[in-house]
Amino acid sequence: MLEFSKKSNVLEQAAYKYSLQDIKEPNLYRTLFPYDEVPKVPFNFRRVPMNVPEEIWITDTTFRDGQQSRTPYNAKQIVDIFDMLHRLSGPKGIIKQTEFFLYSQKDRDALNQCLERGYEFPEVTTWIRATKSDFQLVKDIGIQETGILVSCSDYHIFKKLNMTRKQAAEHYLSVVKDALSIGIKPRCHLEDITRADFYGFVVPFVNELMELSREANIPIKIRACDTMGYGVSYPGVALPRSVQGIIYGLRHYSDVPAELLEWHGHNDFYKGVNNAATAWLYGCAAVNCSLLGIGERTGNVPLEAMVFEYASLRGTTDGMDTEVITEIAEYFEKEIGYEIPPMTPFVGKNFNVTRAGIHADGLLKDEEIYNIFDTDKLLNRPALVAVTNLSGLAGIAHWINSYYRLKDEDKVDKKDPMIAKIKEWVDAEYESGRIIAISDEELEELVEQYAPGKFKK
Repeated sequence: MLEFSKKSNVLEQAAYKYSLQDIKEPNLYRTLFPYDEVPKVPFNFRRVPMNVPEEIWITDTTFRDGQQSRTPYNAKQIVDIFDMLHRLSGPKGIIKQTEFFLYSQKDRDALNQCLERGYEFPEVTTWIRATKSDFQLVKDIGIQETGILVSCSDYHIFKKLNMTRKQAAEHYLSVVKDALSIGIKPRCHLEDITRADFYGFVVPFVNELMELSREANIPIKIRACDTMGYGVSYPGVALPRSVQGIIYGLRHYSDVPAELLEWHGHNDFYKGVNNAATAWLYGCAAVNCSLLGIGERTGNVPLEAMVFEYASLRGTTDGMDTEVITEIAEYFEKEIGYEIPPMTPFVGKNFNVTRAGIHADGLLKDEEIYNIFDTDKLLNRPALVAVTNLSGLAGIAHWINSYYRLKDEDKVDKKDPMIAKIKEWVDAEYESGRIIAISDEELEELVEQYAPGKFKK
């Protein structure tokens, strides 16, 4: 049977409607996930078309998944971070939503304080237990959307829930109906989708959700959760690990609109950011992230990474205030006490710090040679040189110019006699057995000693 598709504007064979396969024993894909070996990446060389949505955006899970692997934030910290997310999001609201727990009074107090801010973006949503009482709580607070866990792999259905696929689907659908009955927009979190039987469970189950959505005239969002970080974005990779295959399948076989589709990834195999960007490219409007990537095990997709991925793909930041990323990093370290690994891109202490002398010399001549972009302009983080025995005169001069934010006419040259004196001191330190970099405080003292009162931080 042929039908003219309004999505592709060509004749297409009518999509086969997949039925739920209620098997007796779980399909654990043991050839792919043997557990006592590294997981395997299968290829079937099937390609699906890129289908970038007209609009793409970011959603945040800092206050939900981001709290599941660390000491919970207090209410003040939540509100402060929420304020910074709002500023980072910009006037177009690129960070569209953030989700909250509702379990404790502290959670509810923080959520209410954030609602009192009156921001359009990020919109406050929740994540709750799938019970009628919790749905009513969401309704009473005035929240329009909530996340609901609908685990979709046989690992979870058979081993955790002790159900069959049919029983799990019926249970999930009944919970979603409870949410719809009081006018709550469900956001269904398809946990562990990269180990699920995509055509035997995921597609037929999502088809049922989309039918419920049409009947109730209430949108139901689908969050594809790469819970274990097994997603792979290589061309021609096979399901269930194919990111683009999952997104294409949900769009094509379950008719999930791009604006109702969201990718939630983890970074267990260092693929979090790449997988999230791939989801965008193949038809998913939203990618779900947490600040600094904080989350279960290796963490979620870092929100700050997707800010720059968005700008790279769209050619514009669309008004996002990227300098706020630096404020967020400083807040996490100084106010919360979270130690950011120093090499972390965009937010780590050393992400734009050069140590090698030959690199420092290049930075001094033109920082574009060794800096990824104008980090001073976009992140309020000038490129720096860590002074060691390898830094040389150029490295010391660059440190002074950057640390004291000296303008062109005030910058010191590596031929300045003060630089030679500081280098003598540095060389003597390493000749006596020092192995660590010279600290900012030590260099400040040296600058004041050899040029008293000349430079102000």
